[in-house]
Amino acid sequence: MALWRTRGARDQKLRERTGWPVLALPVLTLAALMLWLGPTVPAAHAQGFNPFSWFQQSFHPQQRSYDEYAPPRPRRHYVYHPHVSVANKAPKVPAVPPTFFVAVLGDSLGQLLGQGLTTALSDRPEIEVLRDAKEDSGLVRDDYYDWPKAAHDLVASGQKINVAVMMIGSNDHQTLHDANGSYDPGTPQYEQIYASRIEAVAKIFHDAKIPLLWVGLPIMKSDRFSAEMAALNDMYRQYASRNGATYVDIWEDFVDDSGQFSSVGPDVDGQVVRLRAMDGIHFTKAGALKLASFVQPQIRDILNGAVPQDDAALAKIETTAPAGTNSPAANAAVAPVKPPVGPVLPLTGPVLAPGGQLATLAAAPTKTDTASLVEQAFVNGKAPAPRPGRADDFAWPRTELVSAPPAAPKPAPALVTTTPAKAPSAPALSTKAPASSPAATTH
Repeated sequence: MALWRTRGARDQKLRERTGWPVLALPVLTLAALMLWLGPTVPAAHAQGFNPFSWFQQSFHPQQRSYDEYAPPRPRRHYVYHPHVSVANKAPKVPAVPPTFFVAVLGDSLGQLLGQGLTTALSDRPEIEVLRDAKEDSGLVRDDYYDWPKAAHDLVASGQKINVAVMMIGSNDHQTLHDANGSYDPGTPQYEQIYASRIEAVAKIFHDAKIPLLWVGLPIMKSDRFSAEMAALNDMYRQYASRNGATYVDIWEDFVDDSGQFSSVGPDVDGQVVRLRAMDGIHFTKAGALKLASFVQPQIRDILNGAVPQDDAALAKIETTAPAGTNSPAANAAVAPVKPPVGPVLPLTGPVLAPGGQLATLAAAPTKTDTASLVEQAFVNGKAPAPRPGRADDFAWPRTELVSAPPAAPKPAPALVTTTPAKAPSAPALSTKAPASSPAATTH
């Protein structure tokens, strides 16, 4: 009540001061504004005119769409161009029906070996790789997959097989069961039964007169697993060879300089890449190709031995002297002619063994030789000794160009002299000179 009385007194004072009611001023202002805006509105819109639209636009601005002002985007017209690869541009090689068949058997490692051999032998279209490996199989679990029976069925199927390749054993580090009991790896019963199954597989291909290449197991990441695989390799080497199989050892080809497991290493081109999978057992694509590089040379040798050579392949190139010149004597030493440019040898390429095969791991250098190489080159400033045949070898004549050692020169013939005849009155002298004078010796 007191507040109401206070407001009433204040309004009364304001009316007395101005002489107008308190609400008269806002009402008159609004009326004047309506009269000012009224004539500007067209008659057609007078019925729907909102006198408070200016107030609504001030606090609620209309959302303006900018899409109606933007020009339309031009649409792209795509023209389809068929992709032409390099392989399509290359001339098609006429298909050659395969005449030489290589059967690859084994477990998952055998499957990778089959893939690598398919790539390594792709330059010989007459060779077809039959990949008959079975994943998760082995010689222990014959209840899961019986390899002696599978080999017998393969030979009896009528499929032509020129070479058989076996790589198995990565799943055989487990207990062996038969009708008489169970035997752990390393026991005499285990080795006896396992050896009999190795011989059974090898004998099937031996009786069918099919060459068998038994590839050993590689080093593994686990030391215990590697020891078990090394024991199986000893059995493969011993019992498979009893029936004519050839054992291919790859253990040293997948180790580092210290003889330990390494997941990386040089591939077939000499580039350091990853060769083993993350599990430390299987191979990568590059590793499978390197694995096949140790097997495919023997397959090629068998192929070349089975295919008869024609006269052009067996002809030998003979060097003859040019016309109008005298041929040197057979026993005369021919001095080598220094060529203007020496042989070009890659400094970073892979080392090749005689016959074009990939060289095996060389003997690990001693610790002193390895440590002194950097010290001699960068500390002492001494250049390493050049290797024969390399670009920094300036020795002449080269040992590979010298055909024969120079023959020893023949001694010059001794001079034959005679003593002239003397007068008759003089005493007769001996016609033979003293033995101490070689120039006066008579022959």
